[in-house]
Amino acid sequence: MRPGGGEKGGSGAPAEPADRVPPGKTAYYGKCIETVIKLLDQFKPEKESPEQFLEAAATSLQTLSPQEQAFIMEVLSGCLEYRKLLTIVVDAFYMQDGRLCLWADYSLFEVICYLATFQLEELGFQLFCSIMKSQPVHKVCKFLGFLFNPLNLGSWIKDEWSLFYETTHVKEHWIDPLMRWQPEVQELINQLQGALTNQPPLPKTKAKVTEPKEFNLTAPRPRAIPVPEPVPVVAKTRPVPRSTYRPPKEQRLLEMTKRYNRRKAEELLLRASVEETRCAGPRSRGEPPVEDSKKKLRLRFPPRIVKSPKLTFYRPNDASPVKLNTAAILREGALYQRQVERELQRVDKLVDGAGDLSEFLRWQRKMQAKDREEQLATGECRRLQGKLSHEEAILARQQVVQEKKQKADQKKEETAELMQQCAERRLQEEKSMKELVEQVMETQKNVKVAQTKLLKGRRQMVQEVIDESRELLQRSAEAAKEEQRRRCELISQLRALETQPTRKGKLVDLTQIPGYGLEGEMSVVELRERLALLKETQRCKEEEKRDQIIQGKRAKSRALQNTVEQISLCRAAMGRSAALRWEEKKAQSAAAGAPSRDERVLELQRRIREKAAERRGQEALLHVPAPRAARPKQQVSPGGGREGAQRRRWR
Repeated sequence: MRPGGGEKGGSGAPAEPADRVPPGKTAYYGKCIETVIKLLDQFKPEKESPEQFLEAAATSLQTLSPQEQAFIMEVLSGCLEYRKLLTIVVDAFYMQDGRLCLWADYSLFEVICYLATFQLEELGFQLFCSIMKSQPVHKVCKFLGFLFNPLNLGSWIKDEWSLFYETTHVKEHWIDPLMRWQPEVQELINQLQGALTNQPPLPKTKAKVTEPKEFNLTAPRPRAIPVPEPVPVVAKTRPVPRSTYRPPKEQRLLEMTKRYNRRKAEELLLRASVEETRCAGPRSRGEPPVEDSKKKLRLRFPPRIVKSPKLTFYRPNDASPVKLNTAAILREGALYQRQVERELQRVDKLVDGAGDLSEFLRWQRKMQAKDREEQLATGECRRLQGKLSHEEAILARQQVVQEKKQKADQKKEETAELMQQCAERRLQEEKSMKELVEQVMETQKNVKVAQTKLLKGRRQMVQEVIDESRELLQRSAEAAKEEQRRRCELISQLRALETQPTRKGKLVDLTQIPGYGLEGEMSVVELRERLALLKETQRCKEEEKRDQIIQGKRAKSRALQNTVEQISLCRAAMGRSAALRWEEKKAQSAAAGAPSRDERVLELQRRIREKAAERRGQEALLHVPAPRAARPKQQVSPGGGREGAQRRRWR
């Protein structure tokens, strides 16, 4: 029996079906649900089809009673049929409210969702409550609260299910019944949560006290030094087959398919970009439309995608016009329209006698230039102060380097003496260790003989186990051959039965009325004619609607073309004004770039020159070679290294 998808749901709560479950037999539904969950966990959609899986499940349920088999097969087939709808709800539950739930309970939530959505009307609320109480209470409460939430049912659940089925069918047969059952289910959730909170806590067992015992210590044996064993000779390994480093044939086929699909998508994208509306490419109003517009478009806009296995990126061509969509054109047209209106309002105010701001703006630019010169002088002073502090830091660093060099020479002499003492002590320890190793070698000879005997016994046992396993493999191979031969005989018999001739069905007259006495009964030929007339009427309506849409698009295209022409004129005017502003700004920057002759700047430059001369004298003293012999070191040139980089930075 297939579930009707909740189509039996009427207004109000339905009466409880007394003939579906005999009295006193609701307890076994919990076991049936567990069986369904186990079967759903075993289902692998990528390996087997739902029909094959249902046949295998029906075969494995032969030991159960007919009533249990019917219920299990009904729920299992319904879960497989509506698997996409159930997966949407359960995945969202794990992403929102069920983040702490185990993924092993995925099938349990699918079964609960199926029973609540498609079988609640048919099962009855009392039986549904008993089934829910037979499952883990906290999991059932959490999932039912998520599923019967009115916000979820009326928003994303309805939208996601409408992608697979019609919206009216989803709302009438699934969403509305769930909304009607929501108060009763909420009472069930409150009842289960109350029972869960009123459950008495488990009695605490008293921890067993640990009884201390005395340690049974023995004298430790001296640690033996192991004798190095000879390196065993390993047999030459077989070389790795070449197929290990070669990609499989299926992967190459997949790559070829991907390249073909990508090339096809690029061709479709190119065709769509060529054939779409031409509102972004305006023409003059007096120019008549060209008949062969497709050829002109192809010549005007060369293809931007080359058919190649990989994407080819081109540099953007600034000369080509930017293609705008409808929203961008309307938005830019409205912007320029507002600017024109503001300019007209300003001109009207000037005509009415409003004052001109040119003199104030001229004075403002003069004061801004003066402030800018003051800021440049202040910035130059700050830079020279930083350079001066940098020179002083270099002098202090050179003094610290000289002090560290003296301390390093003293440390080297002390380290040489300590190294000599350590070398003498190490020679004495090596002599004592050699004597100890010779003594241990003599005591380990007897241990080596016992190890060789143990290895021989283990090898003999391994050889016996290998012989027994080889005999078992031969027996299993013979049994498999016998089973294969028997299956071949059965297949040949079945094929012989299939080749036997069968009777053909009787001929059917398509022009004859069946005569069942139904209202509006007709023959198959008449039905086909009526369907053909209905299709013709529907096609005419679609053509009329298509013509209306085309006319609307043409009117919209003309309006957009006029807007684009206005945009191009406004852009040209704004470009000219921007060029004039750029020339003014360039002249101002040229005037501001003159060297500053501030007294503070000149004083700081003089002090920097004095500090630089002092630093060069210190560097000349530091690079004089020492009188005693030392290890050769790479001399740092005055212009190299970190200090040289710092000097070049502050020049």
